[in-house]
Amino acid sequence: MTGVEVARTVAGLRSRLDAERAAGKTVGLVPTMGCLHAGHASLIDAATGNDLTVVSLFVNPLQFAPDEDLADYPGDSEADLEVCTLHGADLLFSPSVEEMYPGTGVPEVEVGDLAARYEGASRPTHFGGVATAVSRLFKVVGACRAYFGEKDFQQLAVVRQMVAEHSIPVEVIGCPTVREHDGLALSSRNVYLTAPERGEAPVLYRALQVGAAVVEGGETDPGAVVSLMAEVVGSAATGELDYAAVVDPATFETPTRITGAGVRLLVACRFGRARLIDNMAAVPA
Repeated sequence: MTGVEVARTVAGLRSRLDAERAAGKTVGLVPTMGCLHAGHASLIDAATGNDLTVVSLFVNPLQFAPDEDLADYPGDSEADLEVCTLHGADLLFSPSVEEMYPGTGVPEVEVGDLAARYEGASRPTHFGGVATAVSRLFKVVGACRAYFGEKDFQQLAVVRQMVAEHSIPVEVIGCPTVREHDGLALSSRNVYLTAPERGEAPVLYRALQVGAAVVEGGETDPGAVVSLMAEVVGSAATGELDYAAVVDPATFETPTRITGAGVRLLVACRFGRARLIDNMAAVPA
């Protein structure tokens, strides 16, 4: 097992990757904010299908609102490096905020209507901050394949839209959500859950399963599906539902009726300090 090379400057990473591409090698990128878990590991595994795999570790301040958990966001750089090593990453890019955002001002990337709903409505500054950081990262890394988890499905859609609109030479690849044995989607914020909250948090997955089952059984009314999912989440004494939704997976608009093309089910809930999100595809049988 070889060690992972750590790059902390934009210039150092860029020169290294330019040389690799000049030699005909392909680059895979896994953008993260650290606190790596098995979900991130699955993205690294997917990225190692390229000649060179880069994992970025950058806690992006622009995507946190003033009342969110930037100061307390979990992290363990030594553990993250170990995950990268065990899963075959070649480079870990770990820049400072000043290195990622040089100068006095950071021009925020504009995000459209796709980013205004659901997560965008609950966290108004979030997707602008995400898009700004990812756009900067793509400029630094250059042509590559970038791997994102489907757990953050709306984020994945926003990044894909940004790449298409700005003709960025990056292929965005979505990878399946990784779950605990009881269905809870892996998230760095799961560490905030108390024991009672952790016991009830899989209710998000159960709500999605119920919603998908009724869609597969022939339910065509999105409102009825939302009501069922909200009822399931409401059974958790420690949870506070933010939203449950049925959306078109491309536009994030709610369809009038659910058709054979299928929909995406979304749910977000707060358990104490942890705000958790999850989603699932639902297609009529």
